[in-house]
Amino acid sequence: MKVIKRDGSTVDFDRSKIVKAISKANEAVDIEDRVTDKQIEQIVDEISRRHRTRLLVEDIQDMVEEKLMERQKYRLMKAYILYRYERALVRKANTTDESILSLIKNANKDVMEENSNKNARTASTQRDLIAGEVSKDLTRRILLPEYISKAHDEGAIHFHDADYFLQPIFNCCLVNIKDMLENGTVMNGKMIESPKSFQVACTIVTQIIASVASSQYGGQSVNVAHLGKYLRRTREKYERECAEQLGDSVSAEETKKIVDMRLKTELKAGVQTIQYQINTLMTTNGQSPFVTLFLYLDDNDEYIEENAMIIEEILKQRYQGIKNEVGVYVTPAFPKLIYVLDENNCLKGGKYDYLTRMAVKCSSKRLYPDYISAKKMRENYEGNVFSPMGCRSFLSPWKDENGNYKFEGRFNQGVVSLNLPQCGILAKGDEAKFWDILEERLQLCYDALMCRHDSLMGTISDVSPVHWQYGAIARLGKGEKIDKYLMDGYSTISLGYIGLYEVTKLVKGCSHTTPEGQEFALKVMNTLRAHCEKWKKETGLGFGLYGTPAESLCYRFARIDKERFGTIKDVTDKGYYTNSYHVDVREKIDAFTKFTFESQFQKISSGGAISYIEIPNMRQNLDAMEDVVQYIYDNIQYAEFNTKSDYCHVCGFDGEIIINDDNEWECPICHNKDQRKMNVTRRTCGYLGENFWNVGKTKEIKARVLHL
Repeated sequence: MKVIKRDGSTVDFDRSKIVKAISKANEAVDIEDRVTDKQIEQIVDEISRRHRTRLLVEDIQDMVEEKLMERQKYRLMKAYILYRYERALVRKANTTDESILSLIKNANKDVMEENSNKNARTASTQRDLIAGEVSKDLTRRILLPEYISKAHDEGAIHFHDADYFLQPIFNCCLVNIKDMLENGTVMNGKMIESPKSFQVACTIVTQIIASVASSQYGGQSVNVAHLGKYLRRTREKYERECAEQLGDSVSAEETKKIVDMRLKTELKAGVQTIQYQINTLMTTNGQSPFVTLFLYLDDNDEYIEENAMIIEEILKQRYQGIKNEVGVYVTPAFPKLIYVLDENNCLKGGKYDYLTRMAVKCSSKRLYPDYISAKKMRENYEGNVFSPMGCRSFLSPWKDENGNYKFEGRFNQGVVSLNLPQCGILAKGDEAKFWDILEERLQLCYDALMCRHDSLMGTISDVSPVHWQYGAIARLGKGEKIDKYLMDGYSTISLGYIGLYEVTKLVKGCSHTTPEGQEFALKVMNTLRAHCEKWKKETGLGFGLYGTPAESLCYRFARIDKERFGTIKDVTDKGYYTNSYHVDVREKIDAFTKFTFESQFQKISSGGAISYIEIPNMRQNLDAMEDVVQYIYDNIQYAEFNTKSDYCHVCGFDGEIIINDDNEWECPICHNKDQRKMNVTRRTCGYLGENFWNVGKTKEIKARVLHL
């Protein structure tokens, strides 16, 4: 039996600690009120026979009180409660030592694996993680009500980003890059004026990105369309220079060639600046900025031709990749790319279809871009097309005092996610009971979300000048409070959810892809959405339903529930819960059907939703991917390819691993033949899990299904 301590760490059940606690309480009462050593052992035996794989410390203490009450040892029970209280006071002095020391020793596995973008072994990252452990400790013990902390520890809910909750900073945002470029900004007390050229604009954008990332904990998104203006300025500058320097000595045609050549050179250098700066800059939390570039060609944009050139160069450079430490081109984690499909580029004869074909080619080799359908988005957001924030959450439409929609310069206050399968497990097949439990859990989520909101109220602009004083969000004065940006729906606050598939299996006994399951799943989703709308009406805050793209949370919830409730077929036996409303990966379903099915949930989950399809290496079959992209435009708002390709962990090569003359898999770059250091994709049965070594430990890697 494992015990979950107050700091969240897991230890083996230790009966001696219970014996010691009861013995200490024994000493505080008269002889006639005590229990014997034999009775103490009996109490411990009764607790250990509960056959629970996982218990909270508080659960054990409650059981001890229950056993003392059964034996009518009321004074002893009171002494035990007092002993618990005294020990709690001692613990409140400091409970972070163990977690911090284990982090320094690279032994705190949960913290080290929580964020794949952070190298937890470097000093700069460890400094941020140490601060995070202190924040989580204070959040659990002092800042949150005890019932919310307990609900988080038990996996009923997940209070996201507790490692930053101590500070008055928010989750993610859409940077108002237009305002910062046109009106200038300030960094480190230095004025940065509006740029006069494209490359300077690109440099300023990367400086803004780094500064913004250092003062918030979530992602940020930047609309690349605002750079088109500066590419035109550069062209105009080169045209003036050529006119001044060459005069009539060169024909207009030759002059244009010179201007185009110089412009292309600056375009390439500017985009390269963005890509390399983002991947080499380190924010104060020890990682590259978590940033998304939004690639959208709006027919109403006067700089649409310049923006088409910028998007083309971004896709070219992303397709090529970035060299790693051994000189091999690899896929950078950032910036994430989101490519918008509209009538002018949806592969139906549009002017910019060539860019979409480049995007598809890029998706076939690299992880990004993701795709947004402008057509479907306009249906869901009052005719608007805008970027999700870096964390893939969406803002609700909001109008300023002049009645104009505004998205850039807005942000998300924070997220709390609900464990739907646990509601189903506790209901034990009783649907009426499930709805009662869900109602209780939603009230719990509301209370936790209000803690996030209340923690930001009263914050002054000085906490992050780049956000609040110099344009990323607002231009407030020094010492001015940010409260008005927390109210009236200007910023969002998100209710996340995990495991719609599993809760449907638990309550209805079938997948949510069946007619009966789909009806139930939609009812669950509409209930979550209705509560967000009710909270919004009651408080004026921008509550939104958010399909949390939190893969690690899918594993955390499943692990907790398996330890607590045991192995449940199609639920806890997998080791993970299905993310948000997604179809379980084990279901046989084609990409088109999956997108059509999931699109109905995206419309309900307007605070954030993305759908994935996982495909094999498609570099030789781009036509098939183009068909899928066309389908995305007409049928689903936000989608992504997870392209499975070969990968060498020795040199970072992510092309196709060859089979050499000895019939062995070999990396064509570093010639590594150690299959344990390769991720080699061979799709025959469609199995999507990890490979494993066969009994003979040969160099052949076997898939678990067809044993290939």
